[in-house]
Amino acid sequence: MGRDRSRLINAAAVVPAAFFAVFFAYPVATVLWRGLGGDGFGAMSDVWATSRTRDAVWFTMWQATLSTVVTLAVALPAASIVARATPRMRRRLRALVTVPFVMPTVLVAGAFAELFARTGLDEGTIRARHTIWAILIAHLFFNYAVVVRSVGSFWAGLDPRMEEQARMLGASRRRAFTEVTLPRLRPVLASAASIVFLFSFTSFGVILVLGGPRQATIETEIHRYAVTRTDFRSAAAIAVLQLVAVVALVAVTTMLERRRPITTHVARPLAPSRRRWRLLNGVTAALLLVTPIAVIVERSFAVGGGYGLDHYRALSTRVNQLPAPATTALRNTIVYASLAMIIAIVVGTLAALIVVHGRRSLSHVFDLGLTIPLGTSAVTIGFGILLALDEPPVDFRTRWWIVPVAHALVGVPFVVRTMVPILRRIDPALREAAATLGAPPSRVRREIDLPIARRGLLVGAGFAFAVSVGEFGATAFLPRRPETLTAPRALFRLLSTPGDLLRGQAMALAVVMMVLVAAAAFVIESGRSNDEGVF
Repeated sequence: MGRDRSRLINAAAVVPAAFFAVFFAYPVATVLWRGLGGDGFGAMSDVWATSRTRDAVWFTMWQATLSTVVTLAVALPAASIVARATPRMRRRLRALVTVPFVMPTVLVAGAFAELFARTGLDEGTIRARHTIWAILIAHLFFNYAVVVRSVGSFWAGLDPRMEEQARMLGASRRRAFTEVTLPRLRPVLASAASIVFLFSFTSFGVILVLGGPRQATIETEIHRYAVTRTDFRSAAAIAVLQLVAVVALVAVTTMLERRRPITTHVARPLAPSRRRWRLLNGVTAALLLVTPIAVIVERSFAVGGGYGLDHYRALSTRVNQLPAPATTALRNTIVYASLAMIIAIVVGTLAALIVVHGRRSLSHVFDLGLTIPLGTSAVTIGFGILLALDEPPVDFRTRWWIVPVAHALVGVPFVVRTMVPILRRIDPALREAAATLGAPPSRVRREIDLPIARRGLLVGAGFAFAVSVGEFGATAFLPRRPETLTAPRALFRLLSTPGDLLRGQAMALAVVMMVLVAAAAFVIESGRSNDEGVF
């Protein structure tokens, strides 16, 4: 039975391998070939010779570094609150901070743009829009959850007795934290910092909307060369630079994840945090996370001097800026997100089975290989599809289903990262006991494996759906037709055009999208059974 099971698992590797070979490896290899092939390093030399490219690379690096430092500084105190909360309250806090994390980037950028306009920071002497400050705040909004969830969960599993002994020996609260607790948090802090840096490094929608033309990054330069100037040679050369950097960052992130020790739940929890400390962090989180969302909701109902539902009714009316009404874009988004979720669940579950039960060499290849799409920017994936899948027999670029496939490429790594730890926790003794009692393999899988894996499937499905709802980078490179118009693209077009009516429709569309991702966040949190994991 063991040999048959091994053959079955190895045969299952064909599906995820073929999926990633056609829709990820081939497009990305085409980008590499365009960037490096033909005239050798000529394209890269030409692009690197321009000061604009060097400035974009430098700006990408230092804004990601600064975003990481700011996020750690602001979110670490909140992580201590999560660590010291009761398990029930911890789950609620984790759910609350997850909603901003899964929100579409274009939506968040639009929210902050509206917030700056409402507070007079859109223009004038003190201006936030189109500055580095706007980018830092938006990145903090997104990545706050990464630090709070991962560090807070890890912190809750630390044994409090070492810090208590330091306090009994006369150490102040601050010294006990810096000399006892902080060293034990370093592995998870390094892991969280690497993920925040990676997300900030590959940021696209935020930079495009809030950064403006002067705040160019590697991502926006790829988009500018490919879409605005149709200079695919230069765009591919810049994409090669981006890919090299991302692969290096993914390798570092994976190494730090593996080095992170596993915490155990101690019998005695940490002492609750002080009320003043909780109040201070609550106000900070409310200003950072709630204010932009509140502005979107308020503006979506603002009509003239009062409030009403006019902007929501207008979503069904086609405007000149869009090839179809916004309601069509919403319907397309829901259909694509559902299909992307199904694809991600099927491919991701098969890949997770290979990682856990496959041959060791195959397991390592899948484990590392399926992490790369998570770090690879959606811009590079979309650009690769644009370049590679445009000729027979793989002329898929204009097919409507390429949109959910591109979205699933980003969602599969989330499913794999969710399923692998759960599959590894299934005790083989349970299967052996069932088999000894006469249960056939199909019944063992149905009554032991599936119930345990169900929560992981739910979490992975929630992430895949939420990622697809907010995906903007990859679809920005695909043909602009009514049947492929998605809500983030419609939102970007509405936000890019001046006018109160269009801005009101954009806010109404944003509210509907927020409801979708909030539902996905609820599913994600309801499917969790423990506090481990970065996401």
